[in-house]
Amino acid sequence: MKNLVICSLILLFFSCSEKKNLSPSETAKVVAESFYHGDEATLKKFTTSEGYANLSSIQAMFTEDKDSEANFKVVDEAMDGVVAWVKYSTAYDPKPGVFKLVQKDGQWKVTHNGPRDKGPF
Repeated sequence: MKNLVICSLILLFFSCSEKKNLSPSETAKVVAESFYHGDEATLKKFTTSEGYANLSSIQAMFTEDKDSEANFKVVDEAMDGVVAWVKYSTAYDPKPGVFKLVQKDGQWKVTHNGPRDKGPF
């Protein structure tokens, strides 16, 4: 009986710690906050290699205090198949930004938004 209780608790622990897939809006929020707060590990986790290279190259110019509030707000969101676009605003920039997201390994990731990419906004 004691072994059954221990096994049940272990199973419960692993089921609760399962990885959660974020929506495009939630992913955009994580990326924006990690970008402005200088959290490179989180930024890398939620971006494609092209997106990370693009964002990390300019990150030093926009780094804010880690204790500051980003006030991230989704202005608009659109999906086109396996591509999502999130238009957002933060307290750090008066002009809204746009992230292009793609699904990679079942997870939404911010990717490079090239000059030829015509999003819905």
